[in-house]
Amino acid sequence: MPAGTVAGLTRRNTNMQLAMHMHHLLYVASAACGTAANPCTSTVHILHLGALVYGLAAIGPGIGIGLVFGNAIQAMARQPEAAGQITTYMWIGFALTEALALIGIAVPFFIS
Repeated sequence: MPAGTVAGLTRRNTNMQLAMHMHHLLYVASAACGTAANPCTSTVHILHLGALVYGLAAIGPGIGIGLVFGNAIQAMARQPEAAGQITTYMWIGFALTEALALIGIAVPFFIS
């Protein structure tokens, strides 16, 4: 089996199948409206949109917090006499980065 294949499918085919699956899910969600019991609107309702939004919103702050603490440790190792000031800025950076995750929690409630 060539490199980059999974069960005989190349990575490109696997990505194509995932895209087709997502298209099918959106088609099924949009086809569910239009009946007398459920009149169709111009929006497509995606199930668990809040979880999807928060999952995407948590990626950036997770990476950001890792960068803040990693660079603070590196700065303290290079210049130990400035550890107090670096620690202060580290906590400010952490708070601002964590605020993005808290906004990511709140946004799904405003969407629905």
